[in-house]
Amino acid sequence: MKKAKLIMILSMGSALLLSSCSGKKDGATAEANGVPAIDLSAMDTTVKPQDDFYRYCNGNWMKNNPLPSDKSRFGSFDVLRDSSEARIHRIIEELASAKNLKPGTDESRIAILYNEAMDSVKLNKDGAAPIMSELKEIEGVSTKADLIKLLAKFDSEGSQTFFSTYVFADDKNSTINIMHLNQGGVGMGDRDYYLKPENKKIREAYINYLTEISKLAGFDEAQAKTMVDNTMKVETAIANMQYSSVELRDTHKNYNMLNVADFVASHKGFDWATYLQDRGLKMEKWDVGQTGYFDKFDKWFASASLEELKDYMIVSTISGAAPYLSDNFYKANFDFYSKELAGVQAMRPRWKRAVSSVEGAIGEALGKVYVDRYFSANDKARMEQLIENLRQALSERINSLTWMSPETKQKAQEKLSSFKVKVGYPNKWKDYSKMDIKGDSYYADMKRANKFEYDFNMSELGKPVDMDRWYMYPQTVNAYYQPTTNEICFPAGILQPPFYNSNADDPVNYGAIGVVIGHEMTHGFDDQGRNYDKDGNMINWWTDKDAEKFNKATRVLVDQFNKIEVAPGVHANGENTLGENIADQGGLLVAHLAMQKALEGKKVEKIDGFTPDQRFYIAYARVWGQNMSPAEVKRLTIIDVHSLGEYRVNQTLRNIDDWYKAFNVKEGDKMYLAPEERIVIW
Repeated sequence: MKKAKLIMILSMGSALLLSSCSGKKDGATAEANGVPAIDLSAMDTTVKPQDDFYRYCNGNWMKNNPLPSDKSRFGSFDVLRDSSEARIHRIIEELASAKNLKPGTDESRIAILYNEAMDSVKLNKDGAAPIMSELKEIEGVSTKADLIKLLAKFDSEGSQTFFSTYVFADDKNSTINIMHLNQGGVGMGDRDYYLKPENKKIREAYINYLTEISKLAGFDEAQAKTMVDNTMKVETAIANMQYSSVELRDTHKNYNMLNVADFVASHKGFDWATYLQDRGLKMEKWDVGQTGYFDKFDKWFASASLEELKDYMIVSTISGAAPYLSDNFYKANFDFYSKELAGVQAMRPRWKRAVSSVEGAIGEALGKVYVDRYFSANDKARMEQLIENLRQALSERINSLTWMSPETKQKAQEKLSSFKVKVGYPNKWKDYSKMDIKGDSYYADMKRANKFEYDFNMSELGKPVDMDRWYMYPQTVNAYYQPTTNEICFPAGILQPPFYNSNADDPVNYGAIGVVIGHEMTHGFDDQGRNYDKDGNMINWWTDKDAEKFNKATRVLVDQFNKIEVAPGVHANGENTLGENIADQGGLLVAHLAMQKALEGKKVEKIDGFTPDQRFYIAYARVWGQNMSPAEVKRLTIIDVHSLGEYRVNQTLRNIDDWYKAFNVKEGDKMYLAPEERIVIW
């Protein structure tokens, strides 16, 4: 994960109480017992590792684990996420079935939200009723001035309509939280869906979806058609104004600290003064991420039809609410966003959808219970030592770089030594006491939960950055690097097999969780992370020559991935995935060096017929084994900054000299890349 600019014990008694982190049980380690370090049955040894290492390591697993009908992709991450989801489900079910829970407690909030999500009878009886007051508010608008006031109200409740506003660290003064203003406003999430001819079929499906939910909300066929036509007109106009996904990766282009008064005075097509006043927002400056977007938006909004804008807001409101309304709304939403865009064939069971919603609303409270049950203090200590080993290895690699000057190396070492490390769970837990959950309707309570998060975010405006804040829940199966705090974070959720196995040999753990650690560390030095110094400030600490050499090397990596055809006529986007590709390569190189250092002086023998180096690379490849729908392949290629798992293995390894040695890869093998064409960055 990149910059986050916005991913316990149950005691029985008269009530169920969420306790603090104490007396942890060694649950995760216990469950790891019996899990093989490398599952040999997953491998397809009929495939030559020199020709297709990904399928050599994962072929049989892929054959024996077809894509579930309720998923668009299924692999190691998903298996572990399913396990985490099942654990959270058990915790929630115990609370949801408890009697006499004290009102206003986290236990009560969890129980109410879950029971509302599970109550299909009430959801279907209510239909569109929970959103009717909002739709009437929009319909009642008679002037653009009134529309802007209503936008301010909606956005104060956590909506993000034509643009997004949020509080986060100042990229150039990372100790202080400031207001950020960014582009937004498209229901399909990426401008390419609106602008590229090859996405015509998706646009037609989107129109059908919006028409269906508009009719479900009570509009007749003619009204629905007009509203959807206007919505598409507005969203297409917005898409034409937006920066591309590649342009959004340019940290310097997307940082523009402007005087608010000057911005308001120079952008009169939208009444920013009234909007900010009604929002209660007072600040002298803010970071306007995409100035080009807002310059165009200003002129467009001034000339846009009020009725078209209103229709867009009505349809957007219905679509945003659809997952929390009756079953027919949910199904329509699923049919487009999951089935059409991602290729998912069946809806998830209601309990899984409910768990996901509750976790999204109050996930850290659930995380307190999760880590007490499933994450041991011993595993936390082991991870911290493993991270330190990786840090030392990256330090050695920086020192050995031939393309970087001593001056820049010193700055890089300072940044590396300043990394803040977070493992398992936060030192202090989030206070949800101001979250108002009433139990009147699922949609209304999810709105209140969203407003709580937004109010919390807005309350930090102008305050010092909280260095103890976590940007993922402890149960999350993922990890992240955050540039403005210069921190790496590894939640308890990912510290389980196949990523971390307390019973596995060093090569396997270094090839799996070790590469994850090295990957996140390398994000501090990728095409975006390298722009931030040891204190998290966006400042140029590179010499011009070193920056030129870095950019030249990354261009080679971009070109390598751009040549990959992920589907007929569809190529990978090497520019958009550059940061993750750099981090994958860096993670492998750093983890492999750390493994070698860990094995120094030890008697090393083959296990299951594989050398330590071979086990290291097999463990890495197994992490990315997965099946994926054709639609999801195309969707992720458009929106995701990560390369597809197959190429995170095969293309990345083609640049790693030690992999060639480990598997005796020679010229003529399908994965062979001539030495002069290989590129190593970190």
